[in-house]
Amino acid sequence: MNVVLWVVTGLLVLVFVIAGMMKLLQPKKALVSAGMAWAEDFPPAVIKGIGVLEVSAALGLLLPATLAVAPVLTPLAALGLALIMVGAIVVHARRREFPTIVVNLVLLVLAAVVAWGRFGPYGF
Repeated sequence: MNVVLWVVTGLLVLVFVIAGMMKLLQPKKALVSAGMAWAEDFPPAVIKGIGVLEVSAALGLLLPATLAVAPVLTPLAALGLALIMVGAIVVHARRREFPTIVVNLVLLVLAAVVAWGRFGPYGF
């Protein structure tokens, strides 16, 4: 199970670093034209803030565990990503963007599995 948790963690790190960096580096209009229509509803500072949270949580999934420095931060980061996905589901549900909700649900479940595994039986 430890290997499965590492693979899921790696996938989450990849997804959230890419998604967060997109939000940090691209202007609001570019995000909207790239298919992130939800960005229309938020000011640029909020979008950048979400990007910072996603990148920070992704690094929090990986660095504490690999460096053996405060490894309790890994499941906390996974829990944070799960909460971000709950917020994303609410936003997409209000906008009736149902296909996107499926992606958010998958990421929510993956983050919850990592949080459960690292808080519980497969901690560091």
